[in-house]
Amino acid sequence: MSLIPATILTGFLGSGKTTLLKRVLTEAHGQKIAVIENEFGEENIDNEILVQDSKEQIIQLNNGCVCCSIREDLRTTLADLAEKKRKGELDFDRVVIETTGLADPGPVAQTFFMDDEIAESYLLDSILTLVDAKHGDQQLDTRQEARRQVGFADQIFISKTDLVDDETVGALIHRIKHMNPRAKQSRVNFGEVPIADVFDLKGFNLNAKLEIDPDFLKADEHDHDHDHHDHEHGDHPHHHAHDDDVKSFVFRADKPLDAGKLEDFLGAIVQVYGPKLLRYKGVLWMKGADRKVIFQGVHQLMGSDLGPKWMPGEKKNSKMVFIGIDLPREILEQGLKQCLA
Repeated sequence: MSLIPATILTGFLGSGKTTLLKRVLTEAHGQKIAVIENEFGEENIDNEILVQDSKEQIIQLNNGCVCCSIREDLRTTLADLAEKKRKGELDFDRVVIETTGLADPGPVAQTFFMDDEIAESYLLDSILTLVDAKHGDQQLDTRQEARRQVGFADQIFISKTDLVDDETVGALIHRIKHMNPRAKQSRVNFGEVPIADVFDLKGFNLNAKLEIDPDFLKADEHDHDHDHHDHEHGDHPHHHAHDDDVKSFVFRADKPLDAGKLEDFLGAIVQVYGPKLLRYKGVLWMKGADRKVIFQGVHQLMGSDLGPKWMPGEKKNSKMVFIGIDLPREILEQGLKQCLA
């Protein structure tokens, strides 16, 4: 049986997760979706489209989608769903896990890698984070959970943009980009998101693409020694107020890396800073290798793989991005430089 794709949906209370979910569940896209609600809030989806029966954990909707609330832990629920699918008791194509507004998506993502039974049934596709344009700045200022949700994301949807002016949205996008340059950002209204932007994003694939906006990199180098990245963007002077603890750090090198040294260094970094590392990824030029090496991780879990061959004439280099909480940029930078062959 092929692996069941799973999507983690996260975002602060009121950011529109439920609206997005309802849209995904009721849109006629011909996919059968199992939704796992890991929600302790008031605004869960079942009030309106489900009638919760206290004995029944899993409810089949009329369009063939399935909903269930987690009463035990996520692992048990996922294993249970996969088994019912194997036995033909439930029919669904993919799973969406809605986390509570205060949740850290890290442990949810780790479930898919740490547990063999889950890893053999599911493929984690991506983490989607919703940010409310009206309250986003304030939530990012005051709640570390909100900053973590941004740091973990593969795709960020900015909702409620109709309630604020363009400058506010622009400033929020700019701020988020410094926290997480990996994630694509899109503005959405009332959960009107095309399904293609929600599923099969392959955020956890070990692919040879590391999409970071090159202008962001230039801006970053331009003032390497300061934490604010704004002198060259005169139009956003008010960014100086935000010195977020969730930051990204990009490392690039035009010399090959020594595999042994890099493995030791990354192993040590992950041991020491694992809980503070949210997401990291690199496409690397290793000494003596004719293929790219790709690595990525969540917290302490790291995986790597051989990518495609370097093409004749292709400029070889290494690029890495680390997203985490108060990461020691100098230590990372020095350590990585010492891994150069």
